[in-house]
Amino acid sequence: MEGDEPLSWRPDRRTALLGLAAGLATPARSLAEDGLPLRLDGRFMQGGVAVGRTIPGAQVLLDETPLTAASDGGWFVIGFDRDAPSRILLRVTDGHSEAVRPLVLQSGEYDVQRIDGLPQDTVTPMDPDLLARIRAEAERKQVGFASLAQRDDFKSGFIMPLSEFRLSGRFGDQRVLNGSPSRPHYGVDMAAPLETPVLAPAAATVAFAETGLHYEGGLIMLDHGQGLVSAYLHLSQVLVAPGQEVAQGQPIAAVGAEGRATGPHLCWRMKWRDRNLNPLSLVGLRAA
Repeated sequence: MEGDEPLSWRPDRRTALLGLAAGLATPARSLAEDGLPLRLDGRFMQGGVAVGRTIPGAQVLLDETPLTAASDGGWFVIGFDRDAPSRILLRVTDGHSEAVRPLVLQSGEYDVQRIDGLPQDTVTPMDPDLLARIRAEAERKQVGFASLAQRDDFKSGFIMPLSEFRLSGRFGDQRVLNGSPSRPHYGVDMAAPLETPVLAPAAATVAFAETGLHYEGGLIMLDHGQGLVSAYLHLSQVLVAPGQEVAQGQPIAAVGAEGRATGPHLCWRMKWRDRNLNPLSLVGLRAA
């Protein structure tokens, strides 16, 4: 959904984008090994992502909840929700030894974004047939977000899905739609001309690909491994199919203005185990 923040981006401005648009001034960091071998690099903030390496198959727990296991290469990913608490305990164990790390997260800075002029049935739908359609679409999307491909493509970092764009909506901002408060914005809005190619920011398996959805129009979900799923909304064209493997930089779609949108743009989202993440937190992060 397009707003009006006047920040444009080109490849030589990536550092400025990450700092100004996403509040990602926190540098990647490593934690010294102790007990079970463990390396952890990432952006430790609400909405952030971290990539770790330990022994293959080790279990990964956050606040004592088991959430993933290291790949055959020992890689794992963890994500911190937009509303995550400031302190989280990471524990990695193979059943015999373990490594425990207390993580301190930087708080996000969120604004209020007001968007008017939307068709009212995209804000507060009332028609019974439309509501049934929305429920059916939500069930299909939930299956896509629950994908668990056996991959670890997150370890090499992400590139931007668009080569040029204007940032028109930040991750985490509170939304007021047609004057009514809504849920926070869980994506990054990137305004660009219609039919601008959308590129896969990292290798993945396509977990979902449909057109004509009520809210999203054309929608693609990419599973980068261990439940880290990125999503691309409002597409005018979808060039991939569920189950297909894509490479980093491969065209997967075209920018559109479909669904709940006021102009042509890409809404880029990311989730991990039902946690809403800022996709910009993986851009430029290379743990490999």
